[in-house]
Amino acid sequence: MTICRVLRRKRGFPAPLTSRIPQTVSLTEATVMNEAAAKPAKPHLPDAQTVTSVTHWTDRLFSFRVTRPKSLRFRSGEFVMIGLMGDNGKPLLRAYSIASPAWDDELEFYSIKVPDGPLTSKLQHIQVGDEIILRPKPVGTLVHDALLPGKRIWFLSTGTGFAPFASLLREPETYEKYESVIMMHTCREVSELEYGRKLVESLHDDPLIGEMVAGKLKYYPTTTREPSPLMGRITDNLLSGKVFADLGLPPMNVEDDRAMVCGSLAFNHDVKVVLEKFGLHEGANSEPLEYVVEKAFVGDGI
Repeated sequence: MTICRVLRRKRGFPAPLTSRIPQTVSLTEATVMNEAAAKPAKPHLPDAQTVTSVTHWTDRLFSFRVTRPKSLRFRSGEFVMIGLMGDNGKPLLRAYSIASPAWDDELEFYSIKVPDGPLTSKLQHIQVGDEIILRPKPVGTLVHDALLPGKRIWFLSTGTGFAPFASLLREPETYEKYESVIMMHTCREVSELEYGRKLVESLHDDPLIGEMVAGKLKYYPTTTREPSPLMGRITDNLLSGKVFADLGLPPMNVEDDRAMVCGSLAFNHDVKVVLEKFGLHEGANSEPLEYVVEKAFVGDGI
């Protein structure tokens, strides 16, 4: 983790120029050095973390990684507030699910780009070495503790709602708790599935969980506009039974199946209706039941 140190120069009368310049440094070089030192340092953001990598997946989607505060502890699936300084000089913050697992040394985030969005219009231009604001107070409902024990866990997401599941898919506890892990992700176009597809493919070779994933993880990516091998909305594929037939699984039931949901408000509402038709009930950290929904997902207006 980068530790920012502010160097303070003592006030007082300067020593004679000749005594302050090494014999190997010319007056011209010394002048350049003094002018550079006189420039004000770039101000650091509050609760700052440094960007370590940025990947642009499409013209609407990108992911990035930042340093992790040493004091930060979180459960895979939780979110934190991140952001930048607004034009008014005040922090502009939004809730972002942590896409990296709890054991990772860095923090990863997955975001949409909104040209006129208050935050992402600026955030999408960050580069390695830049700073973002990160408030280290993780919260959220998409955690294993909020669900009763079961045999199968369903991760249901649209768009960048995949982010918390990027964390949970890399969490060993996920495969210790369940016999089957089903990742359903729906986007409009094939390119929008790329972040999730690459992550899922990498899991089989992961030295930590590769053996745990084998035979347990079932990936079901679909599109709603561009033709692809699997089509249709998550709600339609659940209600029609298509996903169960395609994956060789029985229909959902309250004894065996658990679910986590993350997407737009409309998507969350529609999926809740479907899950309750299968007999599942919404839980929370304080009252674990059969499914949970991430209500802090910010959607397309950020």
